[in-house]
Amino acid sequence: MHRRLIAPGALAASLLLAIPASAADFTPGAPGIGDPYYPASGNGGYDVSHYDLRLKYQPKTDLLEGTATINATTTQDLSRFNLDLGLKVSEVRVNGKKAAFKKSGEQELEITPAAGLPKGTPITVVVRYAGKPSQVKINGFTAWARTPDGGVAAQEPESAAWWYPSNDHPLDKATYDVSVSVPDGSQAISNGVLQSQSSKLGWTRFNWRSNKPQASYLTTLAVGKFDITTDKTSDGLPVLNAYSKDLGDNAGAARASIERSVEVAEWLEGVFGKYPFNALGGYVPNVTSGFALETQTRPFYSPKQFAGGSNVSVVVHELAHQWYGDSVSVDGWKDIWINEGFARYSQWLWSEKEGEGTAQELADYVYAQHPADDPFWKVKPGDPGPENQFDIAVYDRGALALQALRNEIGEKSFSAILKGWPKEHAYGNAKVGDFVKYAEKVSGKPLASLFDAWLFQPSRPDAPAARGAGIARSSAAPAAAPKSWKSIAATNGVHGHGHGRGSGSGSGH
Repeated sequence: MHRRLIAPGALAASLLLAIPASAADFTPGAPGIGDPYYPASGNGGYDVSHYDLRLKYQPKTDLLEGTATINATTTQDLSRFNLDLGLKVSEVRVNGKKAAFKKSGEQELEITPAAGLPKGTPITVVVRYAGKPSQVKINGFTAWARTPDGGVAAQEPESAAWWYPSNDHPLDKATYDVSVSVPDGSQAISNGVLQSQSSKLGWTRFNWRSNKPQASYLTTLAVGKFDITTDKTSDGLPVLNAYSKDLGDNAGAARASIERSVEVAEWLEGVFGKYPFNALGGYVPNVTSGFALETQTRPFYSPKQFAGGSNVSVVVHELAHQWYGDSVSVDGWKDIWINEGFARYSQWLWSEKEGEGTAQELADYVYAQHPADDPFWKVKPGDPGPENQFDIAVYDRGALALQALRNEIGEKSFSAILKGWPKEHAYGNAKVGDFVKYAEKVSGKPLASLFDAWLFQPSRPDAPAARGAGIARSSAAPAAAPKSWKSIAATNGVHGHGHGRGSGSGSGH
């Protein structure tokens, strides 16, 4: 009896050894990467290492045709997986073989390869697609802006799905080759270094390369007619700035601001450490929006940023993001303070350098501007919620937290943290909690209560507590705004999107 009882189990074990994993062992990748703010963003089951985008764009019709080749590695036994894309797909291949595909929802491209893909398998996915990006709506808005002479992709927290298939979340960074063919006389601007440019049969192709990991929302594409300036930094980095030919009255102020990018970047290296990327620059297309965005190596600026004259402060903000937001990116969108608090604080430091108001004076002024019953204090910069992700409190209250930290730990430790953090997490992702632990490690001080008061409590730190952190040291409100306040406040809408995805009051990127 005993032998008969164990015989079926032994037989099953021998069969398992003899038969490879069945299709039933392979499961679909998740349709989202797991970010509670944006559950549909990104995908599970694989990790992308490189995108090769070969595109053709006709400005007159807004028709974009593309072939995307994606190098990735599976992170589970994968039966099918998703990419994020809003345009129409004509063919998908996985490792050279045709794959079944279908669209679901507004941005999900579900791909079923000819056979299951074991965990740890390198895969190459080729997607052929076409469409008019400005006509694609995802969550009620488009991240593609038509211009009089072309189009532009620049938006946060998502912009990739309007022009190429991707794992559209900062957790899955990759390197990029972007090759764009446009009619002769037009130019195509993207991230990184322009590798080559060639013309044939009435079309000009521009080949761009980003050789450091880049989040999908930080990719950009602008097609139009631009005046372009080029240079090199003292370290030999290529600099390329591009200005739409029809900026009108804002043209001079835009140039007067963006042509100082090298100067600003060199100054920021003294604050945050060595510049992390292979190129530098910025571009101003003729769009009607009012925001700016830290698109990697080549920030996007709306002409309206310069409607009141030159504004170097917005250039400081976007270039600071190259360290805080681009090289070190959010782990999840709730960690937005790591991007915006530091970019705003860099504007305060620039004001200090220019003799237009110290960071301390700006902190005191901000604190005094918002009484205890102001909704400003209800927003928690350390986890603001998607509806308040770009609220002004994330910027100004976020910067207040850094001034409080500076006062608490002293200049030497504060400087060491500002430089050490982007080095420690270079080209990766991090949480707010990671920064708190890092600051405690470098300073040797317990800082949890300080960060809790300034980042996580939905209330104004009371006057004694604020004075204890070196903020509002006088009970009287500052008599006048620091000189730099006007130019800093002019960037308050720098990341205001107007599309309903967390575009809180006075929001900015």
